[in-house]
Amino acid sequence: MNKSTLRKQESLRRNALSGEEVILLSKRLLKQFSILDFKGINTVHVFLPILEKNEPDTFMLISWLETNHPEIKIVVPRADFETSLMTHHPYAGAEALAKNHFNIWEPTDKQEHQGDIDMVIIPLLAFDTYGYRVGYGKGFYDRFLEGRKTLKVGLSFFESVDTISDTHANDIRLDVCITPEKIIYF
Repeated sequence: MNKSTLRKQESLRRNALSGEEVILLSKRLLKQFSILDFKGINTVHVFLPILEKNEPDTFMLISWLETNHPEIKIVVPRADFETSLMTHHPYAGAEALAKNHFNIWEPTDKQEHQGDIDMVIIPLLAFDTYGYRVGYGKGFYDRFLEGRKTLKVGLSFFESVDTISDTHANDIRLDVCITPEKIIYF
């Protein structure tokens, strides 16, 4: 299936979930996430969920990391829709976030993270058995991840599709994808 078809199909599928289902599935993703090996992980970049689009509640992951791995620095993105680039900022708690005009949570502090990022939690609508993903189509994460040595972890409420038919050279593959039922390594 091609990206455009998958984007529409999986958006509708995810939007059909009830609020209770999103919470339950997010908790199951957290259970799988907690199984990952965090040895050698010093910094984790976590996308902030657009709850109105029924994205996985990554605030659960952040809270779990703060409790179980307080030594790990958490970094969150800020998107520039004019350049389609992201900046990365130390997470300073929910009170230091505000929604932008696209209803996306972003850090209010302009201080940017300096240094490596060992793990990136990546949003997606769909993924295939080869580790390719379909996002919203703006390429923010592909640009951010290009040439970066980091563990790339996707989160999906649903299982993979067989193949995304129109991948190209700029698409960055996931290393891992977490579903409510399992962790898939590519």
